[in-house]
Amino acid sequence: MKVPRNLPNLLSIARILLVPLLVVVLLTKFDGKEFVGLGVFLLAAFTDLLDGYVARRFKLETRLGKLLDPAADKILTGAAFISLVELGVAPAWMVVVIVSRELAVSTLRSFAAAENIVIGASWSGKVKTVVQVVTIALLIVYERLGEFRTLAGIALWIAVVVTLYSGIEYYARYGRLILGLPAKNADPEVPSDAVGPVGR
Repeated sequence: MKVPRNLPNLLSIARILLVPLLVVVLLTKFDGKEFVGLGVFLLAAFTDLLDGYVARRFKLETRLGKLLDPAADKILTGAAFISLVELGVAPAWMVVVIVSRELAVSTLRSFAAAENIVIGASWSGKVKTVVQVVTIALLIVYERLGEFRTLAGIALWIAVVVTLYSGIEYYARYGRLILGLPAKNADPEVPSDAVGPVGR
């Protein structure tokens, strides 16, 4: 089966394009908006799973994909969390912690890229992404959860802890780059038509 070489990147771009729609749905009042918002968010999250699978299955991983995929993830989750603060279902300080971690890691990745190094995925980063997706999904339908609303609060606390841990781990492993020292477990730069592990 022949798959377009840029399909994974197109899926990442589609995820970014779904973000404005998600924000509009979440912040507009109409009956059933929670379920529509949940559907849009889960569709966007599914493109994340799909682009990673396609890239690995058909060996379409590229350096651009390593940078674009995590950027799309952060735009999606950041916009969703900020919208949930506006809706009053997520404390602002917790979202600030989560978004700050994402910006800090993105800055580290950008610095590493300038040094011709691509920071690959870590298990804590992948777990963080899953936890955030579950948390956002629960918060989107918070008003519909009834007596199970506590689950959303618990999930948010777990998301904060896992997100912080993941950020600390990235800086423990790669923060040496900022000091001009070699970092462990970093991938050297590869040409745009080469393949390698997808980063998160």
